[in-house]
Amino acid sequence: MSTLARAQRKSFASRLPISGLLAGDLDYHIVRASMVILFFFFGYQKWWAYEADRLDPFISNGPLIWWLYPAFGHQGASWFLGVAEWTFGALIFAGFWSKRLGILGALGSTGTFIATVTIIPFMPDGWDAAAGGFPAMTGNVPFLMKDVVLLAVSLYLLKQDAARVLRPEA
Repeated sequence: MSTLARAQRKSFASRLPISGLLAGDLDYHIVRASMVILFFFFGYQKWWAYEADRLDPFISNGPLIWWLYPAFGHQGASWFLGVAEWTFGALIFAGFWSKRLGILGALGSTGTFIATVTIIPFMPDGWDAAAGGFPAMTGNVPFLMKDVVLLAVSLYLLKQDAARVLRPEA
């Protein structure tokens, strides 16, 4: 069975270069499109009261975003985040054509996910005491953990766009 599995893997791997999946920027474009879609939907949610209410534990415990409530109020903070998410998403979208705009979007996206990842250690009841605490996630912490990956994706886009802008013309 292992010989058959090895042969199938080798056959699959040998077909990858022929398929074109390893050539070009397909992965880069899929990552960019995914971030545009994510920012569109998450930004859209911020316009509604149900989401403004749901943001309370995140904003209230965020060491980098706590100031949104004093500055904009409850619903205003949600609107501020929605505008920011749509702006960064639009800049990332524009990055399909302008890498300089893509850099701005990736910078904003990176800042967004730094702000959300820093909430994780401060989220009350984020680690299940019945399971021994850290690393047993509970409550809102599992939702925030996806932002670790989104931060990495943002840094990837930033690196790719900066490299393309700085690349000397051939």
